[in-house]
Amino acid sequence: MSALSETWQVTPKQVNLDLDGDTLREECGVFGIYGHPDAAAITALGLHALQHRGQEAAGIVSYDGSVFHSERKLGLVGDNFSDRATIERLEGLSAIGHTRYSTTGETVLRNVQPLFAELDGGGFAVAHNGNLTNGLTLRRNLIRDGAICQSTTDTEVIVHLVARSRKDRVIDRFVEAIQKLEGAYALVALTNKKLIGARDPLGIRPLVLGELDGRYILASETCALDIIGARFVRDIENGECVVISDEGIESFRFVPEQTARPDIFEYIYFARPDSVVNGRSVYEVRKGMGRELALESPANADVVIPVPDSGVPAALGYAQTCGLPYELGIIRNHYVGRTFIQPTQSVRELGVRMKHSANRSAIAGKRIVLVDDSLVRGTTSVKIVRMMREAGAKEVHFRISSPPITHPDFYGIDTPEKEKLLAATHDLEQMRQYIGADSLAFLSIEGVYRAMGEKGRNPAQPQFTDHCFTGDYPTPLTDLAVATPRRLAVLAEAD
Repeated sequence: MSALSETWQVTPKQVNLDLDGDTLREECGVFGIYGHPDAAAITALGLHALQHRGQEAAGIVSYDGSVFHSERKLGLVGDNFSDRATIERLEGLSAIGHTRYSTTGETVLRNVQPLFAELDGGGFAVAHNGNLTNGLTLRRNLIRDGAICQSTTDTEVIVHLVARSRKDRVIDRFVEAIQKLEGAYALVALTNKKLIGARDPLGIRPLVLGELDGRYILASETCALDIIGARFVRDIENGECVVISDEGIESFRFVPEQTARPDIFEYIYFARPDSVVNGRSVYEVRKGMGRELALESPANADVVIPVPDSGVPAALGYAQTCGLPYELGIIRNHYVGRTFIQPTQSVRELGVRMKHSANRSAIAGKRIVLVDDSLVRGTTSVKIVRMMREAGAKEVHFRISSPPITHPDFYGIDTPEKEKLLAATHDLEQMRQYIGADSLAFLSIEGVYRAMGEKGRNPAQPQFTDHCFTGDYPTPLTDLAVATPRRLAVLAEAD
């Protein structure tokens, strides 16, 4: 939720051609395994599968029965955890890992997870996906009481709360700590004798249990189990804590039972298409959203074009329902990094063609339907529409397989403040004019719920966390009462 300087008076010709600037970002993926001789190597593989959840940094902490070992690196998993020497330094039968994307501020090594501390009773490492909506408040109170914070992540609050608990058992100290948390979190923690997993009371962030060679695994998504050949056991339930040790696995609730509200954006954008989240195939749900979009907003066109990569399943569903040809009209170069030097404006304006290029043969002279999963600031859509017209598209009809994003997120998604969200400040026709399309349509919130297999949204008790579309925040936003959005973002950086 970083402060931005751009204004909505910008014209398409003034837009900086950088397709990374207008996408939603999820912050983290977590992974843990207990009692396996290849714990570190398996964790590294699991993090490879979860790379889409965070590309700025990665870390692994292992335990060899007497000593904890930590390797935390800036950059991609493959760039830092593929060599034998690094894995060999991570000795032990148990390990946890983390991939990270920071929403604001500088990415520095002190913020890379898992975080580790020597506490009374032994070592404690923790990795966190989500965001605490009272993290700043807890942090401020801890510092007033004498705590010394070494990072700017809200995850460190958890370490301090565990350290200050007066409970005798580590698991009781952990539970006492997380009972003070508000917001969204999926946690994996490693102690001298246990691997611990916990999911927030509403199950906003995903966490699954797997098994490999008789050893238990915790991971953000099932795709991390698939890459290592592990068996999916079940989802960790909302408000559930699992404890894995030499004695097996123990499960209990740390809060009273309530109805789950998983984040709808896991299905729309964040989770990998081959993952199964809360019993639903992400790929099939996204195709379903495309089908619903086609029924709600058909277009008089010749061909359906996905905006890669996240728009692909929805575009397939849209094309199949409308009976239109499906073509790859935009080719994405997956080998372009984010560090390309762009010294002049003329070179910067060529940057869009480095990452996305038009397939002219599929576009020229045709009326096209562009299908994307979401629209945030709208700047990316401006660039894509312009690219299609330059490639000879006769008409460009834009279809979004989710509702308009009108409210910011506070649960671990990088979204701008409300005034920077295009749909929060423009009506449909103004948005169409801004991106330069011949027509523009969004999937309704009811269409999203139908694609999820529901009859519709229950306004009295929504089945999912959908606040970005509805403004219905499912938890208290405690920190907003004590800080501006900018100060909140800087002092309580999401993980």
